[in-house]
Amino acid sequence: MVTVFKTNVQCPAKAVFIVNGLLSEYPAFRINFDLEDCDRILRVEGNHIEINGIIASLQNHGYLCEELPY
Repeated sequence: MVTVFKTNVQCPAKAVFIVNGLLSEYPAFRINFDLEDCDRILRVEGNHIEINGIIASLQNHGYLCEELPY
C-alpha cells in the first residue's frame, strides 16, 4: 500500500531529518520525499500505514501535512 501526503517541507536537510524520524517509528516502511513536486510530496509505502500518526509527526515539527486522495 502506498499513501501520498502533501506537505510544505522545502529544505532537503529537513526532509532527511523527517524521513529518518519516521523510519525510526516505522522501520518496515519505505518513505521518501519529492520536493521537486509542487505539493512537496511525502510517499509512504508499507502495510497498515498509520496516516494520523504520520500527519501528527510532521505537524509536531511545524509542517503542514495532509493525505492526498488516489
